[in-house]
Amino acid sequence: MIAADSLRFGAPLYLWLLVVPGLLFLAWGWQALRRRRDVRTFRQRHRAGAPESISAFGILPFWLLQLVALALVVLALSQPRALVRLVRTAGVDLIVLQDGSASMYTRDVTPDRWQRSVAFLRVLAETLQWRNDRIALALFAHIAAPQVRLTRDPNTFFFFLDHLQRESPFPLADDNTWDTNIGLGLHWGVRLIEKDAEFQGPSPNGKVFVLISDGQSWSGELATALLEARTQDVPVYVVGIGTAHGGFIPRAPLEAGQVSGPSLRASSQEFSVLDRASLQTIANEGGGRYFEIGRESDREVAAAIVDAARRHAGVQAVEEGFDELHWYCLAAAGWLVALSVLLLAEWAQFALLSVGASASLAVVWYVLR
Repeated sequence: MIAADSLRFGAPLYLWLLVVPGLLFLAWGWQALRRRRDVRTFRQRHRAGAPESISAFGILPFWLLQLVALALVVLALSQPRALVRLVRTAGVDLIVLQDGSASMYTRDVTPDRWQRSVAFLRVLAETLQWRNDRIALALFAHIAAPQVRLTRDPNTFFFFLDHLQRESPFPLADDNTWDTNIGLGLHWGVRLIEKDAEFQGPSPNGKVFVLISDGQSWSGELATALLEARTQDVPVYVVGIGTAHGGFIPRAPLEAGQVSGPSLRASSQEFSVLDRASLQTIANEGGGRYFEIGRESDREVAAAIVDAARRHAGVQAVEEGFDELHWYCLAAAGWLVALSVLLLAEWAQFALLSVGASASLAVVWYVLR
């Protein structure tokens, strides 16, 4: 519905031409009254053996549609436009914190937790609009390794995903891989936001952390990191990867001539299960929500996270502009003319209509071009 006070006309001088269809409409009403009176008089005076079917209006409905179409054409010439208010929301900044610890090599999901997480990240990135949306990526195990700063370039992010799909930057043979330090990952996520604000200035985008992990026990360092995230008004959305029945972490591959792994943990098999309780606690304390890969489709989880981030962003601005309406008037006039063809009884009338419609279109095209 368009409010009357929002209507404007680019060429209001043409509105005076509405006097023509207005006078013709009065003439049409007078002809309609005369027609009804003549039909009633004819039926009273004329007697026939069989009942006769006499139209009460005759060809008048055809001319009524023509008059309405003519009025719409005049409105189109006056170039009507309506004020439109468009509410624009800010974009989203997703700071992805991807667990790269040794337990992510567990094969209780196909093909393993690490590759399954990277596949989810691809779906998450495909859900973004990329015009105003941005995404960053940091990996963590015992240490953190930022990979991609906040960027709105999808090619950059997908390039890193293609590289990560082949192998993790945290090999099993490295002692730093055998720990899950979520607190340090969150800390580096906050640093990514601060560095972006330092170089790019404050961003109106709604910021959220997307933590993808198989879990860890609660610690004071993690509580401090969550407090830091809440101070920055960045909620933490957690995506759990793995199963409750778990599986064994594979051994690190031995190099040529090597008898055992470089560390006791890397040379022996440890059992890993999804620490769902810790991850749910992190989501609750971080002001976000807990998801789990496998419970819902990746696209549903990604859409829920991005939608929550947009709601967190809020309204960026209300833009006002004018929407041109003359094309709607012309389209309605065309439909009325086409509909009136069904009321014609003679080809001569159709030819007259075709000539008039062509002339009208030529005039309108010349004025509006």
